[in-house]
Amino acid sequence: MKHSLVLRYVVPFIQWYALMILITIGIDYILHYYQLAGVGRYLGYVGTFLLLISFIYSLRKRKMIKSGSPKKLLILHEYLAWGGSILLLVHAGIHFNAILPWLAVVMLLINVASGLVGKFLLRRSFERLKANRQVLMERGLEKEAVDKKLFFDSIMVDAMKQWRTIHLPIALVFGLFSLLHIITVFMFSK
Repeated sequence: MKHSLVLRYVVPFIQWYALMILITIGIDYILHYYQLAGVGRYLGYVGTFLLLISFIYSLRKRKMIKSGSPKKLLILHEYLAWGGSILLLVHAGIHFNAILPWLAVVMLLINVASGLVGKFLLRRSFERLKANRQVLMERGLEKEAVDKKLFFDSIMVDAMKQWRTIHLPIALVFGLFSLLHIITVFMFSK
């Protein structure tokens, strides 16, 4: 059982995170190889734009906008945030010359990790609840009896949904550091 948990949840997390880092290194290498390192500056704008678009999911989740499928918007959020993070990491490169960009990058990496962990933990909770429900239904239990037996599993799924209460503040701190970085760039650029 432990082996399958590792393969189904830990390995995909590590793969997505490592792939993000490897793609970042690859793009950065290509830009430096072709002496286009200055392009990295503009990738920061594109990465920020992708992250901002990914917040459409959050707006839909909080009912600030009414259109769009939450499930499809969540998938869009995941991929745009992941891709935007890659572009922001390329933008950051290895050229840190101030504490604020360092803090923003660290919070970006923590935010991506938080999102991936939440994604995989929530999926695990849903799958477990669904499997337990199916087993109990196959045993011939009534829906009410199944609901009673799965009460604590349902609470666990609801608790897993609360990981967003951790993910959101991390995203806000990342956003704050990023905003401060952008403001200082405009204030002190020549």
